[in-house]
Amino acid sequence: MRDPADLYELHPGFDDVTGLAMLVCLDGFVDAGNAGQQMAEALFERFAAEEVAVFDTDLLVDYRSRRPPMTFVENAWTEYNPPRLALYRMHDEEANPFLVLHGPEPDREWEAFIAAVQELVERFAVSLSISTHGIPMAVPHTRPVTVTPHATRPELVAGHTPWIGRVEVPGSAVSLLEYRLGEKGHDFVGYAIHVPSYLAQSTYPRAAIAATEYVAGATGLAVSTEDLEEVAGATDVEIAEQVAASEEIQRVVANLERQYDDIMSSRSDEDGGTVPLSDDGSGLPTAEELGAELERFLAEREGDGNG
Repeated sequence: MRDPADLYELHPGFDDVTGLAMLVCLDGFVDAGNAGQQMAEALFERFAAEEVAVFDTDLLVDYRSRRPPMTFVENAWTEYNPPRLALYRMHDEEANPFLVLHGPEPDREWEAFIAAVQELVERFAVSLSISTHGIPMAVPHTRPVTVTPHATRPELVAGHTPWIGRVEVPGSAVSLLEYRLGEKGHDFVGYAIHVPSYLAQSTYPRAAIAATEYVAGATGLAVSTEDLEEVAGATDVEIAEQVAASEEIQRVVANLERQYDDIMSSRSDEDGGTVPLSDDGSGLPTAEELGAELERFLAEREGDGNG
């Protein structure tokens, strides 16, 4: 395997970076509602980003599968925007520092890339790594956003009742990073935000708000969702108008609302807490149902040229 140090270059002046949380925001192939992408964009718009380390995308990215944009003006190429995969330092609204690993998901050399990230995690004594993304689920947009959390230690997701049983899905660099860091004893928690399947191909701000709130809850970072709330309000109006214009969509949403309410009712105990679902897993999506949902989502993405 390639020497992990060959894949990145450290910038000087960050000797004081230690013990911070690291958000992993890579452009993956499953991000229903653009939940993770919206959160990452909001972070870069709100906070100044200092580049701590930059990865060699020539070794990691397949340019023919994701061609970088170039600008042509009249009779000459005037601009080239290469992919950028880097580790950044930001400061939240209370000046607390944190790290963000941001850029395209590597197309190749996953193990070498993960070993390189592990070097950085250990070099900077990262306290917790976190990822978020959206997954299509049979849930209605009219109810609170739900989530499937996953982590390298059970204690990191204590109090969450699973929505999904055993299932095999296509892998990703972020999922493998979580798995490998867990093998080395590093803490990593991920939040798969449930996006209504009929909105999975759209930009759904409510999912990004939920992702941001889960990240803030896990890290203690002060990250406002005010800008996302404004966009979400407008999006909610558009969705309501589309639902009102179609009796078929209204029936679908009503059925999902009943299913959602039944599931949440089965989880609530007399004290308002949560209890596991029945042993037969009623209300949980089966592996076949979840797999079919993901296959539809990926097929639609590939059909749009986003494979």
